[in-house]
Amino acid sequence: MTVSRPIHVLVVEDDPVAADAHALYVRRVDGFEVAGVAHSRAEAVRALERTRVDLLLLDLYLPDGHGLRLVRSLRAAGHHADVIAVTSARDLAVVREGVSLGVVQYVLKPFTFAALRDRLARYAEFRAAAGEASGQEEVDRALAALRATPQSTGLPKGLSGPTLEAVTLTLRDAEGGLTAAEAGAAVGISRITARRYLEHLVSAGRAVRSPRYGQIGRPELQYRWLPSNR
Repeated sequence: MTVSRPIHVLVVEDDPVAADAHALYVRRVDGFEVAGVAHSRAEAVRALERTRVDLLLLDLYLPDGHGLRLVRSLRAAGHHADVIAVTSARDLAVVREGVSLGVVQYVLKPFTFAALRDRLARYAEFRAAAGEASGQEEVDRALAALRATPQSTGLPKGLSGPTLEAVTLTLRDAEGGLTAAEAGAAVGISRITARRYLEHLVSAGRAVRSPRYGQIGRPELQYRWLPSNR
């Protein structure tokens, strides 16, 4: 993906753990930069007043009001930043209202990095389209880049996005790393299942494993999150 300049993203999410995860995801996508993180509508407004923002990654349920109220007030003030809504809400009336206010994408919680990466890539492709369309077909192509449904989340068969998200956040918060048994207990899944998710993170280059010695018998494998953005 090639863009002329980075796309600056404001992450608006009231849950600090989720906000950090979403910001981490954005930083891992080429061509995007995190302009800031806000945990409320008021913080978002202040950030928009002092920082250039191209795109809001916006949670719809904020402690000081609905996210679409923020979008409505921004449009009234002449702010044209695009919006990708991040929400667990499945109310299609809310989706329709968001579309009328210029929400370009919806991402349902919980989601994986691959799911968000796909939508950001499609948004960048849509944004990069410039010049005058030669006809209806070219217009349709530009819109298709934004609206097309991804064909795959990139997850191996048998792995689910919500569980992967839970394992990922648990591992990220474990400073000394976790064994599969510890991760499974924290998330509420079996050790064998947790190990499959942890091994997937290792294969994806997001975690590393090493033997944990000091106990009788075979050493356990310990998994640690890699803090790098790649």
